[in-house]
Amino acid sequence: MFEQAFKNIDDVLWKDAGCTSELDYTEQTSWMLFLKYLDALEHDKVMVAQMEGKKYTQILDKPYRWETWAAPKGKDGKPDLNALTGDDLRDFVNQKLFPYLHSFKQKASGPNTIEYKIGEIFGEIKNRIQSGYNLREIIDHIDELRFGSQTEKHELSHLYEAKIKNMGNAGRNGGEYYTPRPLIRAIVKVVQPRIGEKIYDGAVGSAGFLCEAFEYLTAKGKKLTTKDLTTLQTSTFYGKEKKSLAYVIAIMNMILHGIEAPNILHTNTLTENLADVQEKDRYDVILANPPFGGKERKEVQQNFPIRTGETAFLFLQHFIKMLKAGGRGGVVIKNTFLSNTDNASVSLRKLLLESCNLHTVLDCPGGTFQGAGVKTVVLFFEKGSKTRKTWYYQLDPGRNMGKTNSLNDADLAEFIELQKTFADSPKSWSVDAKTINQTTFELSSKNPNGGEEITHLSPLDIIDEIAELDAESAEVLVNIRALL
Repeated sequence: MFEQAFKNIDDVLWKDAGCTSELDYTEQTSWMLFLKYLDALEHDKVMVAQMEGKKYTQILDKPYRWETWAAPKGKDGKPDLNALTGDDLRDFVNQKLFPYLHSFKQKASGPNTIEYKIGEIFGEIKNRIQSGYNLREIIDHIDELRFGSQTEKHELSHLYEAKIKNMGNAGRNGGEYYTPRPLIRAIVKVVQPRIGEKIYDGAVGSAGFLCEAFEYLTAKGKKLTTKDLTTLQTSTFYGKEKKSLAYVIAIMNMILHGIEAPNILHTNTLTENLADVQEKDRYDVILANPPFGGKERKEVQQNFPIRTGETAFLFLQHFIKMLKAGGRGGVVIKNTFLSNTDNASVSLRKLLLESCNLHTVLDCPGGTFQGAGVKTVVLFFEKGSKTRKTWYYQLDPGRNMGKTNSLNDADLAEFIELQKTFADSPKSWSVDAKTINQTTFELSSKNPNGGEEITHLSPLDIIDEIAELDAESAEVLVNIRALL
């Protein structure tokens, strides 16, 4: 039922002139999902208060509640046929609802309250749906969704993850919102976060790392106390995100995964001066895939001891500083970091090796990230003791990866198993830190157990790849035609 509702919503968005890509589809679905979720949460709180003989004051004034403007019901419980639609509905949403919800930011007692999140979300995104009749149709589909049980939330979270993945394939920088989930799960399993630890992602994107860490900590078979569950809800997961759309998606994604008031701040992490970081600001675990290649302004670079315009290198400095002594990190970065000869890269490698134990480097193949032309590595490190030995694993799924042949959990199973003991294999080897050049601190290392093999595609694979590229071209042309 949920899958069909999501498909119906996308079909309506596709025919609306204000929405032109998967990014728009996800953004517009997100704000309505959020308000529907808020309505369900408020109903639950009202019921609990009534059972306890208490009074609960709802967050939203009556005219702005979902049940009033979006999905009013008659006394018989059936939809009110006089519900707002057309221009009246669109104008209410644009001119009254959004300004009212945005005003919550000023009323909120702090950034980690649901009120602040409401104000932040509705100050950052706009209703792009131009037709009030399309808007009415989508709202009716959203109203079919239920958040009552964990099973329902679980199914919704899977569907929402699929939307985020589609965004990653949609161009217009969509890929920056999506890190392949099998890779995230492997990183989480290696880092092994524990309940009671504070987990942080300063480049949170769609919150994939925090959601997967939550899934790992609440997996079947783990006996959790009420105190454990409260800790997970309130003081475990922390993130920061600069971009408006990603911020909204991160909040919604965490809510659907079961974290009711996510500790996500809408801010540019890199504007924080590292000299101001105190012990109370630090975290036990950092999991992240910071954006690559952005050129940060000079005033932002002033916040870092090693100055560079490369966004990912600034983030890596931030992560090292934000870890507690004994804290653990799993961070995705461009593989050129291992061997670049510029002063910033050399200094950053020196900092990493001398302040942290860089115990594992996972070398990912091309195509791991859809649409990204760069190869990546994952750095696993522990802060507080310098590097003595680094274990390398060369991930080779034995196939060319694309949209229809992406990374899966089975591809990473051997890496996770061998990493436990840093075992040598045809794909893994260790390098003693004493052998690292003390001038360049170069970290690139060729596999001594066989090296790289050239993979020749079969004629059928070549035809499949051509067909996939043709399909992508056709999709782009359809979008261009819709704009003309």
